[in-house]
Amino acid sequence: MNKFNELLQRSGPIILDGGLATQLESMGFDISGSLWSAGLLDKNPRAIVAAHRAYLDAGADCIVSASYQASRHGFVAHGYSVAEADRLIARSVELALTAREEYLADNPAADSPLVAASVGPYGATLHDGSEYTGRYRISAQQLGRFHAERLALLDASGADVLAVETIPNFTEARVLCDLLEEVSTPAWVSFACKDERNLSDGSEFWAAAGLFADHPCVHAVGINCTAPKFIAALIVEAKAAAPDKAIVVYPNSGEIYNAADNSWSGIACDFNTDFDAAGWYAAGAKLIGGCCRTGPANIAALRELL
Repeated sequence: MNKFNELLQRSGPIILDGGLATQLESMGFDISGSLWSAGLLDKNPRAIVAAHRAYLDAGADCIVSASYQASRHGFVAHGYSVAEADRLIARSVELALTAREEYLADNPAADSPLVAASVGPYGATLHDGSEYTGRYRISAQQLGRFHAERLALLDASGADVLAVETIPNFTEARVLCDLLEEVSTPAWVSFACKDERNLSDGSEFWAAAGLFADHPCVHAVGINCTAPKFIAALIVEAKAAAPDKAIVVYPNSGEIYNAADNSWSGIACDFNTDFDAAGWYAAGAKLIGGCCRTGPANIAALRELL
């Protein structure tokens, strides 16, 4: 049995990490360019290892690779060859594996954490905020080609699980549903939602989650990079749509991203009251963590709470 499936069978929650970009920024790195965190895969790979390690030291059972924004066309636009782009995408998982090895060397009695390969949405590679709206100007066929080339790399990377995350668009979910039938690595799929019922593009969340109800390779469905206030209702929807799948939730802080100037606005949730991890776990969530604007301190508090 795969390591991910083994952990799903154990009692208790699986604690995910928080925002990788959030941690890198807190460490003083400028990731405002169009490659986002993926720019450091070449420029400063040890920074990514250190960010992963911060979450492992905080108590995360799973760290997610720096491949969320990584893509062939993104790297090629910055002067890399296709071969170099593919190598950097694969390196994202190698760096997470390195962080795990170093953590286990320092903590020989610890359980081995999971390494998830991040499969972000098409919109995340555009640097225009479209991963938060789901408004794409691309055909289903083009989406398929985009995801197929990266999935092949990450499926062969040695990750324990594919974290297909922040999917804001129903057509993209349907494309991924087909492509994921061909992978050898188990996966979870989590969606970005604008409220307690709908994906960011306005599609119904239950319909998107339901695509994966009987999927042979997807073992968990859920929600990420969504305001905490919507999570409880979305868990109910996920359980109804895919009753045999584990539920994964890792919300953001509730703030709103502004693509024009790479800033965040609005008021962050109160992590002591609004980030109701205990309530989400009681409602059926198995994998629980944080997304944008959450850091190692939040994951350590979540670990202590659960």
